[in-house]
Amino acid sequence: MSRLDSYGYFKPSVPRKAKGGIKAQSKRGTFGESWWAKRWIVVLESFNIGARLGRGRSYARSGQVLSVEIDKGKVRAKVQGSRPKPYDIKMEIKTLSSDSWQKLAKAFSNQAIFAAKLLAGEMPEDIEKAFKGAGLSLFPEKLKDLETNCSCPDWSNPCKHIAAVYYLLGEEFDRDPFLIFKLRGMNREELLEILGGVSKKADKGRSKRKPTSIPEKEKDILLSEPLCADVSIFWNGSSLPEDFLGEVRVPPVPAALLKRLGNFPFWRGKERFFEALEAVYVRSSTHGLDVFLGERRNLDSPDDKNHS
Repeated sequence: MSRLDSYGYFKPSVPRKAKGGIKAQSKRGTFGESWWAKRWIVVLESFNIGARLGRGRSYARSGQVLSVEIDKGKVRAKVQGSRPKPYDIKMEIKTLSSDSWQKLAKAFSNQAIFAAKLLAGEMPEDIEKAFKGAGLSLFPEKLKDLETNCSCPDWSNPCKHIAAVYYLLGEEFDRDPFLIFKLRGMNREELLEILGGVSKKADKGRSKRKPTSIPEKEKDILLSEPLCADVSIFWNGSSLPEDFLGEVRVPPVPAALLKRLGNFPFWRGKERFFEALEAVYVRSSTHGLDVFLGERRNLDSPDDKNHS
């Protein structure tokens, strides 16, 4: 039987099962939680590629995307389709010139909330207005601003393989909003450096402040305790006070540092990143406290088996 049905369309192909692929964190519904991630998805869905969007979501959630590499203005990815060899995906986003970034940095510096939120890893909601005020756009707006290509035989561009990568990028923007800037030609470190340079220029002309000096009382405290010249005491040290470690207890918020650092880039696990590791942190904290207090717990106890 021909692959073409009576209407002239190709029958949907069945992708080969991929091993160790990148799986979307979202199991159903929309992709992306932040407004900037959703805005990125809106651009994809404006291309009107029909059923390929649904298949792209399915590919993203089933782990068909094997790798994603992000560079300035470029994305490279591999997606496992129906053929033995994975398809090569290429995306090119139009980057902004250095002069344009200088204009943007000046606009950002005029809004203190912009710099504050960017430093906190959050995208300011009004930042698109700053781009438009400079005659620019943060997200691709025109077809020529975003070029995509896939090595698959599908004539549609973007195809379902490109759509899958696009959806995963949206989730990655949740983790690191600076990736959007990187796709437009500026990484986080460079952007913050430009913002710092603009701020220094803005400070010129203001009254010069006297260099900060150490108050006399603080000088007395710093100089009141001379260094010990006894070499043996230096190397052997001395006993620590009983309250040196302060209060030792199980952290009230499990995996606080993990939550602060955010999701792992392009997580490949079957479970969500935090769901997979939070239980490990809870269990480790309890055992760590037992060890500190000199108590021993049977690692094969029923309570521990429930957390394993």
